[in-house]
Amino acid sequence: MLSNKVESKLYIYTINMLVQEEKGMADPIPLNQHFVLVHGICGGGWCWYKLQCLMENSGFKVSCIDLKSAGIDQTDADSLHSFDDYNQPLMDFLAALPQNEQVILVGHSAGGLSVTQACHKFAKKIRLAVYVAATMLKLGYWTDQDLKDGVPDLSEFGDVYQLGFGLGQDKPPTSALVKKEFQRNIFYPLSPPEDSTLAGMLMRPGPILALTSARFKEEGEVEKVPRVYIRTRHDSVVKPEQQEAMIKRWPPLSVYELDSDHSPLFSTPFLLFGLLLKAAAFDVGTNFETRPPS
Repeated sequence: MLSNKVESKLYIYTINMLVQEEKGMADPIPLNQHFVLVHGICGGGWCWYKLQCLMENSGFKVSCIDLKSAGIDQTDADSLHSFDDYNQPLMDFLAALPQNEQVILVGHSAGGLSVTQACHKFAKKIRLAVYVAATMLKLGYWTDQDLKDGVPDLSEFGDVYQLGFGLGQDKPPTSALVKKEFQRNIFYPLSPPEDSTLAGMLMRPGPILALTSARFKEEGEVEKVPRVYIRTRHDSVVKPEQQEAMIKRWPPLSVYELDSDHSPLFSTPFLLFGLLLKAAAFDVGTNFETRPPS
């Protein structure tokens, strides 16, 4: 059986061949890429452990961010009432990058909101923004349509949420966590059971009040950041019709698709890795005016 490192090298070689054929170029995917990976609600940097291993074994630099109240960050989700506060770790990370360094920013699920805010604030530091089954709304949540397209509707599964009321029982909930008995069927139906077990041990309440307050003003150079969307065909969280609606409203440069559940980080890590490499080679630096969305 091949080691993960050898498998990674073989995989990157195959992707290189495909990209070179498609681009008509002989240059391989550069290994000096820096990938910054942003988790969704209730997750943490730990969600990316498979991708981080594949990428680092292939020679890429990888940073996995813990947003506030996630991963090892000890902030109480019920104390977070603004998106700016929740997303501050990513903003601080990008602000601290050297002026001439650019990253490929990848967001999963609600992490798409974090990526979009970063594109508004730090466009010059982002070579490519990748949305993986993610909320992709140019200005965040301003209208009912934004909420319909970008907020998961899990009502078909019944009473799935464990809610927190940091502002009082008579006020809107401030945090939410899907009850453990529902997590596998909703998030990880096609993922290995050991990954859903690990996630059940590590998931923490997410600051839903802070997330739904995400609103961005159109300023800066957000449209200059190339964007790619990776659809997930069997997604029960950000459903395919929601993904399609967001793609149509704010068309990205390219659209790829995975035959996965909501968590390709667990269910199809090699395929996700391959698409990220393809996007890094083919979509970075491509002019929006010369190449329409696929």
